[in-house]
Amino acid sequence: MNEIRLLSTSAILGYGFPEASLAAGMARQPHMIGVDGGSVDPGPYYLGAGKPFCSLMAIRRDLRLMLHAAIGAGIPLVIGTAGGSGGEPHLQTTARLVREIAAEDDLHFRMALIHAEPEREALLARLAAGDVAPLSGLPPLTPEVVQRAKRIVAMMGPEPFMQAMQQGAQVILAGRSSDPAPWVAACLRAGLPPAPAWYAGKMLECGATPSLPKGHDCLLVTIRDDHVECEPMNPVRRCTPLSIANHSLHENASPIHHVEPGGMLDTSACRFDAVDDRTVRIAGMRWTPAARYTVKLEGVELAGYRSICVCGTRDPLLIARIDAFLAEIRSIVAEKAAAFGATPDRYRLAFRVYGRDGVMAGREPQRDALPHELGFVIEVVGETQDIASAVLGIARTNMLHTDFPGRLCREGNMAFPFSPSDVEMGAAYRFSIHHVVALEDPCALFPIEHEEV
Repeated sequence: MNEIRLLSTSAILGYGFPEASLAAGMARQPHMIGVDGGSVDPGPYYLGAGKPFCSLMAIRRDLRLMLHAAIGAGIPLVIGTAGGSGGEPHLQTTARLVREIAAEDDLHFRMALIHAEPEREALLARLAAGDVAPLSGLPPLTPEVVQRAKRIVAMMGPEPFMQAMQQGAQVILAGRSSDPAPWVAACLRAGLPPAPAWYAGKMLECGATPSLPKGHDCLLVTIRDDHVECEPMNPVRRCTPLSIANHSLHENASPIHHVEPGGMLDTSACRFDAVDDRTVRIAGMRWTPAARYTVKLEGVELAGYRSICVCGTRDPLLIARIDAFLAEIRSIVAEKAAAFGATPDRYRLAFRVYGRDGVMAGREPQRDALPHELGFVIEVVGETQDIASAVLGIARTNMLHTDFPGRLCREGNMAFPFSPSDVEMGAAYRFSIHHVVALEDPCALFPIEHEEV
């Protein structure tokens, strides 16, 4: 083929999209419909807990519409990073929803599940062979970190998707994958070059986000040998050369070099031309194959158990000396918590001060002006939930009742918007693995399972 049309419904499965936009996209006779199912952006909890960060109600709604569109048109439906984080529980949750919808709506199709949680022994063998390297200045990966991890996923490239398509799957649900990979797979399988394929994937992974006004909606991308064209399917949105160029910069350390499994997309020579007032043509992208094929590993480990409390003050005398006040609270908490066995080495206490530096913390450049009110999120992560909640209770009580010079109010210092004031958040996780592993076979860590639904 010298042209392929691909339809993306949204930035994330479960973010929603207008049905009219989907209908408009299907009227253009796309060769594939798809959506990126997840992201690492919501943090380590969802990977560790095995839970999606979108509601099952929202995911089910999007899935039903997409399944009917794809099955009715006889085209593939492909979802990457299923369930939000792409681990085995996330993949199985998405598969269960697909099976339930198919049973309810009498749909019939061949489905492939591409797994992305490598066996620990296989990873340890690759680690011992010297095939694993760190990212982002992290230390080298050790067997202890691998064994300690709650969950580890590998981020697949387009090759497992191509294999599943070749094997006859119409609905493909994949574990953790590079966001553009499903789209790249469709392009490469159609015989198109990798440069426009990867550029198209960068656009499609976020749905209509490259358009104006930005929002979660459907995007149609037409890919040809030497360029791609992007057009939103909602008439209230439009792609412009600036909106497309701007979107090309996101989620990369470099604005022009995008490292992916198997190579690098170079956008330094790209040209952006308006085809009409809603469609943009992009040309000039280049693809450089990598010397070794690598995929990213993402892993999380248990950090403890979290409890939080939200409160606020608008006392100008307290706000004027808030740093000294919080230091005193820390000292009181350390003494009182140690009295019941929660020594400082068994928990971490944090005060997030909103209205001053709650977003940027120590990097906040504007801390001179005195705000009229401050909000606090008191957070404790402890060895156990009991320790976290006990320490939080002491912190909350002393935030409320500790004296300070010039204090006029003889009652509580803080206002609490909720009762109960203390919330047990459960297990807390931290990222422990951001490494890459070299593969001779791009499909080696990603077994494919087929079923008739």
